Amino acid sequence: MNTTKHLTQSAIEILKSLIQTPSFSGEEDKTAGLINDWLKNQGVPCWQLGNNVIARNREFNPEKPTLLLNSHHDTVKPNKAYTRDPFEPHIEDGKLFGLGSNDAGGCLVSLLATFVHWHPREHLSHNVILVASAEEESSGPNGLRSVLSELPKIDVAIVGEPTLLDLAIAEKGLIVFDGTVKGTPSHAAHPNPDNAIYNAIPVLEWFRDYRFPKVSETLGEVKLTVSQIHGGKQHNAVPAQVEFVLDVRVTDCYSNAEIAQILQEEAPCELQPRSLRLNSSCIDPNHDLVSIGVALGGKTYGSPTLSDQACLDCPSLKLGPGDTLRSHSADEFIYLEEIEKGVRFYTDLLRGFLKPRADR
Repeated sequence: MNTTKHLTQSAIEILKSLIQTPSFSGEEDKTAGLINDWLKNQGVPCWQLGNNVIARNREFNPEKPTLLLNSHHDTVKPNKAYTRDPFEPHIEDGKLFGLGSNDAGGCLVSLLATFVHWHPREHLSHNVILVASAEEESSGPNGLRSVLSELPKIDVAIVGEPTLLDLAIAEKGLIVFDGTVKGTPSHAAHPNPDNAIYNAIPVLEWFRDYRFPKVSETLGEVKLTVSQIHGGKQHNAVPAQVEFVLDVRVTDCYSNAEIAQILQEEAPCELQPRSLRLNSSCIDPNHDLVSIGVALGGKTYGSPTLSDQACLDCPSLKLGPGDTLRSHSADEFIYLEEIEKGVRFYTDLLRGFLKPRADR
């Protein structure tokens, strides 16, 4: 049987291979193959749906509830500020550099090692399903959401994202709106009391100052941010309209549908949501996973950033090695020690959670 130490070292080696293999969102076929081969070499049968790699524990019992372990193997594209080769897994001063090392490679390989550890165990309180998913960074159609209908009912999930091994017990959802402020087009030389650009000023101020009344204990306020704006094509023509993009980060006090209805009724302009599917997510602070994680030294908090938790209808906990502040940064890295701690933390967390309740 694999020891935790052996699995950790093997996890670091596959992370190096993943870094060497480009896996931009929608182009993860080669990293899916690497993960598939690694699991099979560890004696774990697995299968793929698209570029999502799936495995389940050996003693899977459909009468038991199911725990999902999930992280992603796609990456963003490297930004122009890189000073190192993003596809060269270089170790220096205890840091493993490379694109996707922190987001979310360290979490993914720590969960892979943890799953292999628990895969052959018997008499567990829950089934365990692993999904190494695609298209997380792009919230694409062929990621975790695309496989959920092919899986048994998921009762609770751990989503591997860099949290410094603290416990994100809630996560903000997201709605992106396209907004339009209209006016009267004209030649710039002529008087025009209905200039769409000027009309946009009080509209933008309205979004800056608007507050939703309900405030989440964990996630705080719903956050509205105008993040893009466009109006006009040339200096001497007043445009017929100004278009802007509104980014709304939704707390667990509201559903996305509620937020959309409120803003469309109250905002002083036209608003059209692009999608309502990326809802906020949470887990009861008294859930066994949370209680055990806190006992292991984790701190609870609410996360403002989005992950594949938004795909899930069940309670879910976001947790993993690495630091979210390093995600998508130039010369991305993760400390090797963080991966070691990640495997240990995940393994100990499941040791407490997967015991039959009578044995806890």
